[in-house]
Amino acid sequence: MRHPCIPMTAYSSKEGKSYERYGEAYVDITHPLRNLSVEHSDSSGMMSQSIMTSLMSDLRESPSSPNYSIIFDFERNFDKSLKRQWMIQHWHQAFYYIGLYMLVIFGGQAYMQTRSRFELRRTLAAWNVFLAAFSIFGLCRTLPEMIHVLREFGFTHSVCNPSFIEEVKVSGFWTWMFTLSKVPELGDTIFIVLRKQQLIFLHWYHHITVLLFTWYSYTEHIAPARWFVVMNYFAHSLMYTYYAMRAMRIKMPRFVAIIITTSQILQMVAGCFVSYFGYITRRKGEFCQLPDDVASYALLMYASYFVLFARFFYNTYISPPSKSKKID
Repeated sequence: MRHPCIPMTAYSSKEGKSYERYGEAYVDITHPLRNLSVEHSDSSGMMSQSIMTSLMSDLRESPSSPNYSIIFDFERNFDKSLKRQWMIQHWHQAFYYIGLYMLVIFGGQAYMQTRSRFELRRTLAAWNVFLAAFSIFGLCRTLPEMIHVLREFGFTHSVCNPSFIEEVKVSGFWTWMFTLSKVPELGDTIFIVLRKQQLIFLHWYHHITVLLFTWYSYTEHIAPARWFVVMNYFAHSLMYTYYAMRAMRIKMPRFVAIIITTSQILQMVAGCFVSYFGYITRRKGEFCQLPDDVASYALLMYASYFVLFARFFYNTYISPPSKSKKID
């Protein structure tokens, strides 16, 4: 009988590295520890405990997975098939959340017209600190996978192969959390309404379209979501940190807000490019997990965001300031 630590299958990356499967993980057989383990195995093929421990530290879920130093139990136990099936059956519930959201924000505005604004500084600060921490942690768990894939397999793989969710449980879990987070993020608007701040079209349009798109596209496990998720986590890490500091009355230089808005505009440009690249790759007859309808929705969504964010940038930072002062 073959020992459970004896490799069953082998894979190769574009740079010539070979991987062998040990149980449910893969190890780079060109790694020095691999040769060391062979040299220190006994006649029965059993490795010493210390060498086994060293070797196991280099295990991967798949060749698409980076070497995470820590994998939490809730990440290790992530079941992509179960979550996808749930979303296939329930993605339409996003319309219910959107309907309730529209009712609350516009009904709330009407309700607040004859009432004094709420301050809510501490609550707002806590809210933004939580979302900033969530976004930063999500970025730290998804960015390594994308960097690893770009280095080992190239740009086309990063856009067209859904290994980040199909094979890698860490990034798969945080993609799922990203998808679910679009519902509580609707709470941003409640603070605007209760504090009687200006509610612009870009704000609520962005919230409802992102929620609808992420829930629907999750049913397809689209490959470009690798880019969408990482970019959004990055932008939100900056944005919510900035909002938290503002809520705590920490003065921030104007250029910080300009950098954040610029990063959002660049995110929309990248979103359009990645969506189009995936679309034309599929049209060429090559594999790319991005159905035509989802590609069309993504292009339309990111293009509209680009126009709206560019307009916001111009009106806020370039055009002459208006006489009306925004309530902070």
